[in-house]
This record gives sequence, C-alpha cells and structure tokens, in this order.
Amino acid sequence: MVRYRSGGVWKQKRGKRGQTLSTDTRVIIGTRESALAMVQAQMTADAVRRANPGLVVELLPLKTTGDKILDRRLDEIGGKGLFVKELDLALREGRSDLSVHSGKDLPMEIPEDLPLIGFSGREDPRDVLVLPEGQTQPDLSKPIGTSSKRRELQLRKLYPHAKVESVRGNLQTRLRKLDEGQYGALVLAAAGMKRMGYEHRISRYFSTDEMIPAACQGILALQGRKGEDYAFLDAFLDSGAQMEAECERTFVKELDGGCSSPIAAHACREGDLLVLRGLYYDEETGEVRTGQAAIPAAGAEECRALGRKLAGDLRRRSM
Repeated sequence: MVRYRSGGVWKQKRGKRGQTLSTDTRVIIGTRESALAMVQAQMTADAVRRANPGLVVELLPLKTTGDKILDRRLDEIGGKGLFVKELDLALREGRSDLSVHSGKDLPMEIPEDLPLIGFSGREDPRDVLVLPEGQTQPDLSKPIGTSSKRRELQLRKLYPHAKVESVRGNLQTRLRKLDEGQYGALVLAAAGMKRMGYEHRISRYFSTDEMIPAACQGILALQGRKGEDYAFLDAFLDSGAQMEAECERTFVKELDGGCSSPIAAHACREGDLLVLRGLYYDEETGEVRTGQAAIPAAGAEECRALGRKLAGDLRRRSM
C-alpha cells in the first residue's frame, strides 16, 4: 500500500501491477486494546481529525503478548517489547498506518523499517500513590503494589518498612485489587490516572526528585512505516516533548537498559536549561546511583549528548 497526498487529501493506492487502484481518505491507528491504550489512541485520532477535516481515522485494537501474560513480572517474560510485537506486525502487513504507544512502554531498539514518527505533548510525568477508597493513609501491614522494579527501588527509601509486591493487569484491575484489600497502596503513573478520569483517587504526588519517572513517562510515541509521509500528524506532534524523549531514551540506551530495566530518566526545561535527572541500578553491586546534568536547551543532538553524558557519569562512579 502506497500513501500519497493529492490536493490536500490523503489517499492510498492498493492492488497489484495492472490492477485498477482505488483511493480513500482513511487512516488506521494500531493500539493495544486495554482501556488506557484505547483512550490514548482516541486522543490521537481526535487530534488528527481536528487538524485534517475530511480524513477518516479508525482504531485497530490488538491484544498483545504482554497483555495476555499477567502472572509474572515483565522483566521475567521478555520485557515491555511484548507490548509492541503485534502492533509492529499490523504495520508491516498494512493493516494499520501508524501505532500509538505509551512512550515508557516502547523498547529502546526500534526496527529500521518502522521508525518513530514523533511524540505527543507530555502529560504529568510523575508517579503517584493511590489508596483504597475511603482511606487517607497507606496500610503498611499490606504490600504496596507496583509492576516496576524502578519504583520498587525508590520506594525502599520513601517507605523503608513497607513490603513491595508486583501487581499486573490493566488500571481498572489494579484498582479493583487495591479496593478488595490485596494491597495497602499502589504506585501508578499520574498520566494514566488522569487520562482515565481517576485523578480523584490520587493520594500523593511524588516529586521527580523523590521518584524519578520512567523514560518518556506521560508521552505518547507514534510509530509508522519507513518512507511514508505522515504530515497529517504535524499539528499533534510536540517538539519539546521530542527533545525530552531523545534525551531520556539515549540515557537508558547508553546504560544498556531496556524499558523494563531498573533505570529512570526525566528531562525537563528549567529556565534556559534542559535538566536531566537519572537513576541507574548496578545489578552486580546492588548499588542505586542517581545524578543530574544540564545543558542550554538546544537541538536533538545536544539532547542526546546530555543523555550520554549523564549515563557516563553514573557508570564511572562504579569504577
């Protein structure tokens, strides 16, 4: 399928050589079928429709391997790349035109034929504490639930006497388990809680110094096919979020970490500076290292250089 633009309308050519080619004005967005993923894909679809009147935008929900295996931690079953395999296949087969991912769920290695198109504006990147309905303090006689080793490492400092246990499932499933009494509290991403309309359930926001977020937390990543024109997304993509994402993803990649590794990275503008805070867990020594670095806000290559610099600084601390 070849996409091209004609008179301001997006069209698609289909068919084999010698066949009559039909055209339409349809874009299909591949997404995980979880409620949060669907909300995020719908946000993208609505923005594309507003910017491109007359363009028909449809969603293609897919159940991924990561959504099917819920009894083990992601780092035990192959990492968060399990959330994208089915979406990648749909792109390659032409069943979808682009995929929408939670940026923090995206692997560090991206297939050359399926490049990242860009990134959305950033929702609140912080992690939050969520309590059972009606409670005002966490019940530390029960475990704090999180699916993230990154969060677990940082919770040990914030709640040194608490037990931390893994919790899997979509957001509604996790909240149900919390309210049923299986956990004394949960730690979740503010972005997902807000996008799903659960902001009222948030008990505490952790600052990005208290708990450094996952790389690209709160950002949507859009992925497409190499060589195709995605100008219809221009109004949706955010250059500031892209700089932050470039910086954070470079930091994680330099430390040989996938998106399931206990590594954290958060970049943000502070005045005229781009400041990167990072966390690195040395599996050999069990040491958790944190640090930060900054540069004058600049272009993509400078952002990637900042990520490499902080990664090198934290790695050298062990030498």
